[in-house]
Amino acid sequence: MIERPSPNFSQRPPGFDIDILLLHYTGMETAESGIEWLCDPESKVSSHYVIDEDGTTYCLVPEDATAWHAGVSCWGGKIGMNQRSVGIELVNPGHEHGYRDFPEAQMNALEELALGILDRHPIPKRQVLGHSDVSPMRKEDPGELFDWRGLAEKGVGLWPTQTEMEPVPGTVKDVQVAMRNIGYCIPVNGDDDEIYRTILSAFQRHYRPKRVDGKADKETRTMLAAVQIAVQADIATSAVPED
Repeated sequence: MIERPSPNFSQRPPGFDIDILLLHYTGMETAESGIEWLCDPESKVSSHYVIDEDGTTYCLVPEDATAWHAGVSCWGGKIGMNQRSVGIELVNPGHEHGYRDFPEAQMNALEELALGILDRHPIPKRQVLGHSDVSPMRKEDPGELFDWRGLAEKGVGLWPTQTEMEPVPGTVKDVQVAMRNIGYCIPVNGDDDEIYRTILSAFQRHYRPKRVDGKADKETRTMLAAVQIAVQADIATSAVPED
């Protein structure tokens, strides 16, 4: 772990538990340019950690402080994810600069770092999220090439174990309700509009990445049903008191 302190942070307000792990990509052409931006006082952005493609990990902001990585964001009906999250930036040029796969060394380093964070904070599986999940109208990262399923199989995040089931009904309102039940902040109004399609694309980017088109086809609606069940199970497990 390399210390690379950023001046861009604030104190966590009292009463906020860290219950979200939020993953990003840097979206810049080089690792150094991304780190410099996150450490530039003029940028007013930061993250707790940055992981380079070779697995080198940098600590920019202590976990007990608020890093400025989420921006305008919402999950589970609550706004402002910075105060309740730990943010990790993965070095990747992103969609604007030649988006590419996340190397094995980088994913292994992420797994190790994330498991440590999960040991230190009460973060449920369902709240290991991407920036596009909490800010779907603004962000696409870490994107459709990120291996959410593989990470969940290592104990970081949520992935449904059962995917053969009846799909969510095909009406726009039914799909909106399912996404709301998972945590997405989406209006339940039955409108097939840009907001609906963009947030549905965010779901696909996380759980059905082979085609991100904002259309509620049968495969997407089946995965919606599966993720709903997995979320409900995770809520039930999280609610069980420890002995």
